[in-house]
Amino acid sequence: MQRDQLADFLRRRREAIRPAEVGIADGPRRRTAGLRREEVAMLAGMSVDYVVRLEQGRSSQPSTQLLGALARALRLSDDERDHLFHLAGHRPPPADGVARLARAGLMRMLDLLGDTPAMVLSDLGEVLAQNRAAVLLAGDHTGFSGHRRYVAYRWFTDPAARAVCPPEEQERQARQLVADLRAAVGRRSGDPTVGGLVDRLQAASADFRRLWAEHEVAVRRADRKTMLHSRVGRLTMDCETLVTPDQGQQLLVLTPADAETRERLELLRVLGIEEFPTGATGTHVR
Repeated sequence: MQRDQLADFLRRRREAIRPAEVGIADGPRRRTAGLRREEVAMLAGMSVDYVVRLEQGRSSQPSTQLLGALARALRLSDDERDHLFHLAGHRPPPADGVARLARAGLMRMLDLLGDTPAMVLSDLGEVLAQNRAAVLLAGDHTGFSGHRRYVAYRWFTDPAARAVCPPEEQERQARQLVADLRAAVGRRSGDPTVGGLVDRLQAASADFRRLWAEHEVAVRRADRKTMLHSRVGRLTMDCETLVTPDQGQQLLVLTPADAETRERLELLRVLGIEEFPTGATGTHVR
C-alpha cells in the first residue's frame, strides 16, 4: 500500500470534482471548487474521519468494497479506478465480467437525471449503481451478494421478487429475463461466471429450465411494465435501456407512462426514503 500516493491521489480527485457533477449545490459559503471531505464521505457511505485519515496517509488498508465506493463517489474513470486499487495494494476489478464498477460516464448520467429513476446494470442484471429516485422506487439493490446479485436469480428463486409484478405479467417478465440472459451467454461464451449462473438457475427452478429450453434470445432496450409498490400502489413505467458499445453495462431509465403514475411518484418523493430497508424489493424494475 502506497499511503502517501494514495492520499495525494484522493485529495486531488476530490478537489477536481465540481459539486454540480454529483448533484450537490455549490452554496454561498463554498471556498473551493471541489468537494468537501464530508461530501465525499456522504457519497461513499463512510465516516468523515476515515476520509480524513485516508487523505492524511494515516489509514489502515481500505477494503476493495470501500475502494469501489470511493471510485463511484469521485466519478473515477476506469484507468483512475485501477490506479486507486493499485495504490491501495489491491488487484483492480477485472476488465470484463460482472464484478466491475459502474462506468464513470454512466455515473455522471445518473447524477444528471435527478428525480428520474435510473440505474446502471451489468449485462447479467447486477445493479451496479442507482440514483436516489431509483432507490425510492425499488429499494437499494446494490448490496446483494453471491448469485442473488443477479435479477434473474432472485426472480426464479425468491417469491418476493415476483410478487411486485402483477400475476398477469409474470410469464412475460420471466421470458424476457431468460431471453436477455441467453443473449449474454452467447456474447460471453466460455465465461465461468455466466455458466455458473445458468447452472445454478437450472438446478433451482423448474420454471427456468422450461423457458431456457425454448432458446429465446432478445436484448431489451425498451419496455413498458406495471409495478406494485408497497407504499404507493400500482405504477406503470416506460423503461428505456441504453447499452454501452461493448454491451457490458446498461443504463436503465424509468419514466411514468401516465398521469396517475406521475402523481404517485411525486407522492413517493414526498414520503422519502424513511424506513425503506436496504436490499428491499419495493418494485421489480428490469
